[in-house]
Amino acid sequence: MTHVTPAHAGPPSSAQPLFILAMDHRDSFGRTLFGVTGTPTDDQLASMRSAKSLIFAAAERLAGTDIGSGQLGILVDEWLGADVARRAKAAGFVLAMPAEVSGSDRFRFEYGDDFAQHIEAFDPDWVKVLVRFNPADPAELQQDQIGTLRRLGDWIATHRRHWMIELLVPPTREQLTAHEDQAMYDARERPALTVQVITTLTQAGIRPRIWKLEGYETTEAAELVLAAVKSTDPGSSCIVLGRNAPQHQVDHWLDVAAPLQGYVGFAIGRSIWDEPIADYQAGRSDQDTTETQISERYAEFIRRYLQADSGPGRDGDVRGEPFTYTHPRLTPDREAVIRKALAGTDPRGSRLPAWMAQSLLAEVDALRVEEAE
Repeated sequence: MTHVTPAHAGPPSSAQPLFILAMDHRDSFGRTLFGVTGTPTDDQLASMRSAKSLIFAAAERLAGTDIGSGQLGILVDEWLGADVARRAKAAGFVLAMPAEVSGSDRFRFEYGDDFAQHIEAFDPDWVKVLVRFNPADPAELQQDQIGTLRRLGDWIATHRRHWMIELLVPPTREQLTAHEDQAMYDARERPALTVQVITTLTQAGIRPRIWKLEGYETTEAAELVLAAVKSTDPGSSCIVLGRNAPQHQVDHWLDVAAPLQGYVGFAIGRSIWDEPIADYQAGRSDQDTTETQISERYAEFIRRYLQADSGPGRDGDVRGEPFTYTHPRLTPDREAVIRKALAGTDPRGSRLPAWMAQSLLAEVDALRVEEAE
């Protein structure tokens, strides 16, 4: 049974994974869903805070429900979610709160030198910090971020708290050009670059208890990164973030990570609530329907993770194996996954360019004809 846990919960484990509903978005939250440009108006602030309360109300629906073992968690910011943080803590959710300025390419404390007072005021179970770091970044940027991370890590250690680093390794322009698109970069180069970053940070004395990481396309890539984490600190673990990816993509990332010892849950946000909140703001959905949609999506990812962690589903469910040279057999279920994933693909904002989607579908059609013959 998924349950809420007491305050000051210890690190999650494979037996009791942590399922975080993330809503600490601030800059992107206002810009993409509420039309904020510059300083938000009072009405925009009220709407954003109300939306975060709605998201938490959806999460509360899962407390005590029989969807499997694990801990429910909330990741929320102080600026737009102070009330949610207090409610989550009172309800027994594992509470995580961010320390960084939102939307910045350089890690800086949101409240400057007063960061410690803000952490202590809310007393979260986990302090979270997002950092964008690429080994090809300028040396000055790397050293500045390392210094700020070390400052936070030293404070965490002194005050006996837990912290997690959300590590993003965005491609440089040269890396993206070399791999044609983000998907190719993610598959071919990001895992090795992530290992380099983890090694650099841990050698500088930065050792979070949890690494909140982007998903990986293959087990080999996830194991490579996990080995780097465990070699530097055997007590550290990893969780998977959602990166606002579509459900089938996040499902695949969970399928890859969950069976590995050292992965202990997920922190997924926009992939769960972005579309329902957009519909609610546009008047296309009422509050109850919106809460239901968010709650169901949250529950679906929890079930997916637990199912992947325990092996194939009881009903013979085939999880998200990619259609690659490693898994070349075309079966009806895989064909359905491919066609659904590529439905309506166009060049704007999709993970695959339109020409690549059309080429893949043509190959699928050709394979189906060959099998029919």
